[in-house]
Amino acid sequence: MRFTPEELAAARDRLVPDVAASGLRVLFCGINPGLMTAATGHHFARPGNRFWPALHAAGFTPRRLRPDEQEELLAHGLGITNIVARATARADELSAEEYREGGRLLAEKVARLRPHWLAVAGVTAYRLAFDDKRAAIGPQQRTLGETRIWALPNPSGLNAHWTPQALAEEYGRLRAAAFATEDDG
Repeated sequence: MRFTPEELAAARDRLVPDVAASGLRVLFCGINPGLMTAATGHHFARPGNRFWPALHAAGFTPRRLRPDEQEELLAHGLGITNIVARATARADELSAEEYREGGRLLAEKVARLRPHWLAVAGVTAYRLAFDDKRAAIGPQQRTLGETRIWALPNPSGLNAHWTPQALAEEYGRLRAAAFATEDDG
């Protein structure tokens, strides 16, 4: 699907509904919707985004899903939300206050939905949203109630120092932790 620059610009500040349900194994959390995501209504919709390939390569899904198949995630115990709801062309358009408020709202959402894991796709966004300057990629000490938190690398194609293989490996570490009891039992 192709959009004109005017159509993408018109998607600015749109909200994209979560793909979520109670009790998920992993609730993935992006920074905020990009304009392509807002224009399509599908998370991680920009063609260069590596979220969907990493999810499949890590074993979360039996095949590579397209963004328009995002609802299928629920059948695998997975969901998607964002720290900040409004769409922008770039994450650097968000203010520190928006990240903090997004973190507060995300904590409320997690308390309501109670996923086993919250996986924030972007360690810098996690640091800003939860005022945790020392956070690194991987599992965090902090929890939100019973929900564990994992900071993932941002899957954007702009985050090129994380190769597709390295992304898949990190997502795979999360998958192993999130499904450990199910796989063992």
